[in-house]
Amino acid sequence: MEHEPFIRLAIFLGLFALFAIAEAMHPRRPRAVSRQKRWITNLSITVLNTVVLRGLAFTLPLLAVGAAMDAQANGWGLFNHINWASWVEVLICVLILDFAIWAQHLITHKVPILWRLHRVHHADRDMDVTTAVRFHPIEIALSMLLKIGLVYLLGPSALAVVLFEILLNGTALFNHANLRLPLAVDAVVRRILVTPDMHRVHHSVHRQEHDSNYGFALSIWDRMMGTYKAYPSEGHDDMTVGLKWQDTRPAQLGWSLLLPFRRK
Repeated sequence: MEHEPFIRLAIFLGLFALFAIAEAMHPRRPRAVSRQKRWITNLSITVLNTVVLRGLAFTLPLLAVGAAMDAQANGWGLFNHINWASWVEVLICVLILDFAIWAQHLITHKVPILWRLHRVHHADRDMDVTTAVRFHPIEIALSMLLKIGLVYLLGPSALAVVLFEILLNGTALFNHANLRLPLAVDAVVRRILVTPDMHRVHHSVHRQEHDSNYGFALSIWDRMMGTYKAYPSEGHDDMTVGLKWQDTRPAQLGWSLLLPFRRK
């Protein structure tokens, strides 16, 4: 896995460009805030998150893929003691890891201190491809620690972890994009993957709506757990994205980073 970081980065940048172009050509909703201000803030947060993860890599010193390699070398974790076909192991690991991210997402909405971090993501007044990477650095660090711990318990192959990370990042870019899909296409795709219209419900200002559709990649967990909501009550054209009490300040980098420590 020597070139794994470069491969993942190339795929991420390629998908980012693809969905950014697609949403510019076929936007689902008009923007509430100028793209320039939001993009500078959201991408700056991404740079900070990258620095935080690089710092974790030096401290731990392993991130998720490295943890998989370490677990395999030491014979740790469930899958290092089961002789299943590689494709079965990859499939099961992807399902388990995706469910874990779904559960983590639900918990960030239910535990007040974690919600204070996660609301940085929800404070974005528009949803587009950059919203997918707008997470507070502390939340990103906690999420990585969770994945590392789960990887050591499962003992998946490094390939399984890489494929999951690519799936997670790619689908997050897709379902946060301000992209208009034909309704018939959306109906088919959302049977398996979270679509932009499905995930937009989760970014509604209404509590009963943003406490639904927690999935980032696979849509099956929300259907199984009873947290699926097909459409926003006000419709996609008239719904409000973000948090009820916010204004234009989420487009500011300093304000967004300090949001978890504010009273609201």
